[in-house]
Amino acid sequence: MVPQKYRRILFAFLMSLIMTFLMSFIITYLNLGFVDDFMQKWSLAFIKAFAAAFPIVFFVAPAVQKLVDRLVVKEYE
Repeated sequence: MVPQKYRRILFAFLMSLIMTFLMSFIITYLNLGFVDDFMQKWSLAFIKAFAAAFPIVFFVAPAVQKLVDRLVVKEYE
């Protein structure tokens, strides 16, 4: 298991990995269809997207979490 101190890095890594994997596949498919070199084009798009997404998620996620905390109504028991 991963130590707690790496939680934020692991979250950013996995979130950006999963999102870019799926989104790059969908966008590549929508733009090109299943062409002969689809896997090559998709993998290149995925690598570029992940390189951008990881630092974005790492730095933006805490601000988004704070915003969500402000927007969500706390329920009292």
